[in-house]
Amino acid sequence: MKTKFTKSSLVIKRQLRTRSKLLKLRPRLSVFRSNKAVYAQIIDDLKGHTLVSAKGKTGKEVGLNLAEKAKLKKVKLIIFDKGGYRYHGKVKAVAEGAREGGLEF
Repeated sequence: MKTKFTKSSLVIKRQLRTRSKLLKLRPRLSVFRSNKAVYAQIIDDLKGHTLVSAKGKTGKEVGLNLAEKAKLKKVKLIIFDKGGYRYHGKVKAVAEGAREGGLEF
């Protein structure tokens, strides 16, 4: 009997595979977007702590704000985790704003 995979189960499977490879290298910038706002946070997976978080209506605003806060915590090198979203629109704007703010991916 054939099994049918849903899109969400495939996304979760890919996320687990990717995060397990990247877990020990650097903190990761995780992005979540809703209809009203964009949320981003920098997470240290080794300690299990959120180092910095930011939210706002536009992606670029969130990226710049997050980069400012990360500088205060002396975080410069990160891994970008788009969280199953395609790399365009608000998600891309967060990445561009973070790069402009001085974070390196």
